[in-house]
Amino acid sequence: MALIGDCHSCALVCNDGTMNWLCLPRFDSPACFAALLGTRQNGWWKVAPAGTVTRTTRQYRGDTLVLETLFETADGSVALIDFMTIEPSTVVRIVEGRSGTVPCHLELVLRFDYGISIPWVTRLHGEHGIQAICGAEQVVVRSEVQLHAKDMTTVADFTVSQGQRVRFSLSYAPSHLKVPKAPDPDVALPEAEAYWSAWSDRSTYQGRWRSQVRRSLVTLKALTHRPTGGIAAAATTSLPEHLGGVRNWDYRFCWPRDSSFTLLALTDTGHNEEAQRWGDWLRRAVAGTPAQLQTLYGLGGERWIPEREIDWLAGYEASQPVRIGNAAIEQHQLDVFGEIELAFHREIQMGFVAPRAHWSMRKALIEHLVAIWHEPDEGIWEVRGGPQQFTYSKAMAWAAMDCAIRSAEEHRLPAPLEHWRNVRAEIFDVVCQRGFNASSGAFTQTLDGENLDASLLLLPLIGFLPPADPRIKSTVEAIGRELMADGLIKRYNTHETNDGLPPGEGTFLACSFWYASNLALLGRQEEAVALFERLLGLCNDVGLLSEEYDHAACRQVGNFPQAFSHLALISAALVLDGVTTTL
Repeated sequence: MALIGDCHSCALVCNDGTMNWLCLPRFDSPACFAALLGTRQNGWWKVAPAGTVTRTTRQYRGDTLVLETLFETADGSVALIDFMTIEPSTVVRIVEGRSGTVPCHLELVLRFDYGISIPWVTRLHGEHGIQAICGAEQVVVRSEVQLHAKDMTTVADFTVSQGQRVRFSLSYAPSHLKVPKAPDPDVALPEAEAYWSAWSDRSTYQGRWRSQVRRSLVTLKALTHRPTGGIAAAATTSLPEHLGGVRNWDYRFCWPRDSSFTLLALTDTGHNEEAQRWGDWLRRAVAGTPAQLQTLYGLGGERWIPEREIDWLAGYEASQPVRIGNAAIEQHQLDVFGEIELAFHREIQMGFVAPRAHWSMRKALIEHLVAIWHEPDEGIWEVRGGPQQFTYSKAMAWAAMDCAIRSAEEHRLPAPLEHWRNVRAEIFDVVCQRGFNASSGAFTQTLDGENLDASLLLLPLIGFLPPADPRIKSTVEAIGRELMADGLIKRYNTHETNDGLPPGEGTFLACSFWYASNLALLGRQEEAVALFERLLGLCNDVGLLSEEYDHAACRQVGNFPQAFSHLALISAALVLDGVTTTL
């Protein structure tokens, strides 16, 4: 699949010309194309040659989000150009003849509310096209060829000759408003290309993996909600981490957990504006009593995101249930405090905010952390088997204390520094004494535990211990031995960890990038580059990554495209190129 978007929402396009996922007007809105999680009857839009396609290739046009799919047939070839306009909520599809004369076919199935609600469809007056209304929603599809109704779908047959263009657009508006205006596709296309090219050209990264890093940055930008600055973790919900399994979650929301990684990736590649807006979003989202700090928030910082299961969708390759919303909002995660403080501290270092500007809020968060850091939590992986004493969570509590202390020291901010230093030292001792297993020579998933966890690869990256520390070195080696599957790193062993779910999942791609970073920091540069290059080879044909990789099925799994995977790719490239060593 490939991604197109307008920084309000996005759509996924398959290489056969099918658009099978589209949520309007926001990333987290109910889908009007939900065939990705069901069947064509749950909504899709296919535009492709009517006959046999002998060869298909596709690519983004340069460093943009304009997708071009080339279909070759016995009659000739056509290019399908897909993008979303710079102004929100309009999808444009252009069929362009490249050679010969090619018969083409369009099939449009509009279904609102994640594929269950059938709209009332009428023809537009004075132009080819349709208006589909269902409750509060309105979608208008315009066409340069005649559209016909057939069995609750909309179809069209047309031919395209060399040099000819046939244009289509799909626009959204609330149903109580007028029919949205029609964009001019021939004007919108160069505008979209110019916008994305100009944004990509702001990147300062000139390292060995320039094209891959730029594609990851464009993907992060595409997942950014322009009105608020929030960045969605992924474009989808319920794509399984294990095919046919139940590890299916909704990732169309914003995780403060990603904050420090996001700021690092954006600031170290020259995209300071997006970094500042993400920092602004973060402060608004977490504002309030520290006791109510959440694991995730909506695109605008919304806190009420209840999880439910919808049974009318069969699930991706029969992977059920399909979930909407995310119950992790109710979880307790200590590591969030660390990621937030790392982000706030970096903002000050970059000069984005004055040291005193939000100190009262930071101080309140730290005072709350001082009171609760010893408690068990659900951890970075949001396990559903109950709270545990996760070592990484404690290390991130240390990171939060360390950032706050350094800010107070460097900028003479009011704080009970002696008390905070004592707490920081106590947390450090707990992690080193109870989180490190001398028998296995590794930091373990939980205090006084034995199981390994790839999140501990982040310890040197957050500055908890230097990469050269023997305990870090032996932990990296142990993870390489015990959590590696076909050369990639698992989060943890699902047969040993009580995460409340049946065992089995793919290898978590971000963990493999973290492992490559650790190899580089340990001086094992050739191994690091080899692993990094292999991970790049797992990207799909247009450079996108999902959350995990199923080495048995040799395919990506999990929600797509995954911001965390692309953040880890960017961070690893920066480490391997020597641009940075820590968060």
